[in-house]
Amino acid sequence: MTGAINSEGKVLGSPVKVPTVGTDSSESVVKRVTGSVEKTMTDLNLTINDVEGIGIGSTGPLDLDTGFILECPQLPNMHFFPLRKTIQDHFGIPVYLNNDANCLIYGESIFGAAADKKSVVGFTLGTGIGCAVVLNKKILNGSTGTAGEIWPIPYQSGIIEDIVSGGGVSKIYNNITGSDKTSYEVFNLAAEGDRDAIQTWNEFGTHLAVPIAWSINLIDPEVIILGGSITSAYPFFKDSMEEHLRKWICPVPAERTKVILAKLGDHAGFIGAACLVLENI
Repeated sequence: MTGAINSEGKVLGSPVKVPTVGTDSSESVVKRVTGSVEKTMTDLNLTINDVEGIGIGSTGPLDLDTGFILECPQLPNMHFFPLRKTIQDHFGIPVYLNNDANCLIYGESIFGAAADKKSVVGFTLGTGIGCAVVLNKKILNGSTGTAGEIWPIPYQSGIIEDIVSGGGVSKIYNNITGSDKTSYEVFNLAAEGDRDAIQTWNEFGTHLAVPIAWSINLIDPEVIILGGSITSAYPFFKDSMEEHLRKWICPVPAERTKVILAKLGDHAGFIGAACLVLENI
């Protein structure tokens, strides 16, 4: 999704939705990206001279120093691709690049659910699990730009993303019932009162409490933000998540640290990417 904001974080006009189609050639992907920016400007009657800069939230891994996409499974034809320079050369204005999960949580930290907080850890829950740390209104990138990349951490017989993800929900449900359902289908079943689906989300909440507990014990943030498509099922996994989380973290944060939902919705990613520009002007 591509959109524009002003310096106060107000979304201007209607954001543009263009599928990435990551398996396409690099030229095709870049053309869709630049086309979405151009359409956004056209819709708002803007020229490039009216734009301070462009922020991009991209799936990774990324080299934030050079602006390159590295060996990204979702973008198989863009390995070691100079995305930042390519977009910057096309438009002739500054371009800033960061991980898409970082941008989502950054947007929430600047203009969203945690706008009044100085230390934030956020999780994006969808097809996989993303994590980001924002301290004093700055993304913590780490020395190699991979701070918050918790998905490959060992957990049970595999890694944490095997369970705390949309695929993980399906796996839990299959273990209970022997049936194959998507996380969205399990959500709908739970909404209808299906006991197996409700049990699935309870178990998911217990698993989710583990990486949240790691993060609180390590970073001690003021707040944890949860975003992404799976948070639609929050009412079904909140209680089990909270029950186990409070047992697994230190006593003081167990009393103080809140877990809240993201509030910017689909806009959070591009708002956070735009905040990369605001940070540098």
